[in-house]
Amino acid sequence: MSKVLDKEKLEQEIKSIYREVAESAEEEFHFETGRVLAERLGYNSDDLDKIPEAAINSYAGVGYYFDLADLKPGEKVLDLGSGSGMDSFVAMLHVTKSGTVTGLDMTEEQVQKASTIADDNDFHNVSFRQGYIEKLPFEDASFDVVMSNGVINLSAEKDRVFKEVSRVLKPGGRLVLSDIISEEQLPDSIKSDADLWASCIGGATQEDSYLSLIKKAGLELQEVRENPMYKFISESAENASQKYGIKSISLIARKK
Repeated sequence: MSKVLDKEKLEQEIKSIYREVAESAEEEFHFETGRVLAERLGYNSDDLDKIPEAAINSYAGVGYYFDLADLKPGEKVLDLGSGSGMDSFVAMLHVTKSGTVTGLDMTEEQVQKASTIADDNDFHNVSFRQGYIEKLPFEDASFDVVMSNGVINLSAEKDRVFKEVSRVLKPGGRLVLSDIISEEQLPDSIKSDADLWASCIGGATQEDSYLSLIKKAGLELQEVRENPMYKFISESAENASQKYGIKSISLIARKK
């Protein structure tokens, strides 16, 4: 009989890790953080120069997608799992003062840090709120773009996440994301381990299944690419990467 993932324990594990990322960005984690990572993944140095260092230091994304997003001035953007806000602030540069960016994160300390950074720098068109990506606290057809970086793999209900994304997107709106997936189906021993989920391993859905969930939500895939510059740094993550083909991808999909 296979073990069942303890979702409550998973939530607490994830909150604990990302609380530390918000409060102690200089600590060592099982994943990379900061500007060196961001630049290696493809972020524009000129953009990063305009972003507060406190947000960059706590960046823990797994890929780059702003070239796919092609954000326009005046657009409304939702950032799922916004953390300390770096991607939200990059989006702000592209939508300009005529657009808006809303960040959503379940970790209170991340939301507080991102909100403080926005307030201290008079970023009036960027806001952050606490909530869950499986149940978005927004009206239907509220956003032109939904983006997410390395977060959806942490959810045990990815089908609900993509349905919610589709719901809050305007017709023709875009989903752009970077995330961790696997080439092979993971065994129950890994999928039921909350510690491995929190380490961005246990929640890695097999790639075809992951993309299928996006399509079932009414989103049409337009481009999928791998992010070979993203590296796993913990031994357990690296071993799983080699054994099951766990890797980072970026993609864009459009609401039909």
